[in-house]
Amino acid sequence: MRVSRARSVSAGHYPSVVSFPATRLRRLRRTDTLRALVRETTLSLDDVVMPLFACPGEGVARQVEGLPGIARRSVDEVVREARELTSLGVRAVLVFGIPETKDADGTGAWDADGIVQRTLRALRSETPGLTLLTDVCLCEYTEHGHCGTLEGDTVANDETLDLLVRTAASHAEAGADAVCPSDMMDGRVGAIREALPETPIVSYAAKYASAFYGPFREVAESTPAFGDRRGYQMDPANAREALRECALDLEEGADVLMVKPALPYLDVIRSVRERFDCPVWAYQVSGEYAMVRAAADAGHLEERRAALEALTAIRRAGAGTIVTYWAKDLAQWL
Repeated sequence: MRVSRARSVSAGHYPSVVSFPATRLRRLRRTDTLRALVRETTLSLDDVVMPLFACPGEGVARQVEGLPGIARRSVDEVVREARELTSLGVRAVLVFGIPETKDADGTGAWDADGIVQRTLRALRSETPGLTLLTDVCLCEYTEHGHCGTLEGDTVANDETLDLLVRTAASHAEAGADAVCPSDMMDGRVGAIREALPETPIVSYAAKYASAFYGPFREVAESTPAFGDRRGYQMDPANAREALRECALDLEEGADVLMVKPALPYLDVIRSVRERFDCPVWAYQVSGEYAMVRAAADAGHLEERRAALEALTAIRRAGAGTIVTYWAKDLAQWL
């Protein structure tokens, strides 16, 4: 077969695309080294954050049935886990708290001696090089399981803002490097920014009302006692609305935009990355993790390959950082 030659570059023309057999894209796929040299998207421990769940007690490391390998841990055990993560090269954790008691307004969320606050102080003392992020929400602390205080059966947006500010401020005072509001109340980034002008805010800007949160609600004990969260979390059918949410949060002072979940919303991650000149993160949520683990346990796929493929896809879509339950495994795989 004869292949036509492209016109000369020196004559001011760029070569046209030459078809097979001259063009053989497989040439650069032959070895591991060649593939690595031309790889467009990479994964490193600088790209991941590990969620940790703190609970009351001492010496507690209670495995969660719906999340294999993930546990609720007392403060001393969170410190032990954080030391191991640090030794493996994981550089950041996202701390959630499960309080001893709950009430209508979630007052345990901003208690100076609350579970997250005690965990932060212990981690700051024992693992000083670890970056500490905190989830700012009330759902784990309210007896009804919703993300704010109620008016009847409805979450009261404006009344909740002050409670979120108190929570974020208490986290910052206890040692958080950044606070991550995940409640999806309108105006909460601006309210927190006004109270904490120097603290980084990682906003869950596009957080969808997703079916993939199920296992998390088990570990965090935050399933709503009635109804659901579709009145304040985003409709999974909407993508353009996510860009409006992100634009508003940046105007209010967010430093980082988060998309949650990750894998079912790669298009949203890509759109946010292309539209906004700021760090973009994604949360690979509990359901994403659990379904791969379940399929691997059943012998249907290889966990490591599937996890790495999913994480790479999220990075390829445009996420600079991924909150993932595979952070510890990734440290060992890499």
